[in-house]
Amino acid sequence: MALQEDQVREALKQVIDPELFVNIVDLGLIYEVDVLPEGDEEKHDVKIKMTMTSPMCPAGPQLVADTKKYAGDLEQVNEVEVEVVMDPPWTQDMMSDDARDQLGIF
Repeated sequence: MALQEDQVREALKQVIDPELFVNIVDLGLIYEVDVLPEGDEEKHDVKIKMTMTSPMCPAGPQLVADTKKYAGDLEQVNEVEVEVVMDPPWTQDMMSDDARDQLGIF
């Protein structure tokens, strides 16, 4: 079975923002996940576009490294490329209901 975007997103839920203690998927920091087939169909390259809660986020390098690690830990992943983008800017509206509940935002 080919690797699917939702499998990568599920793996990325293991990446926890160290300041907010909520995973980056529910925070809405993951904008795009592209699963690209490699030469053999068992391995895939993954390209991820993500953002930070602020342009000067001190946890940025850690979040990018953890994103690469957890996506790369999937058996079907060959390489992971993470691009940090600031457009569109992140807002609280991008959070899931679970994240809002965890942070007490109603």
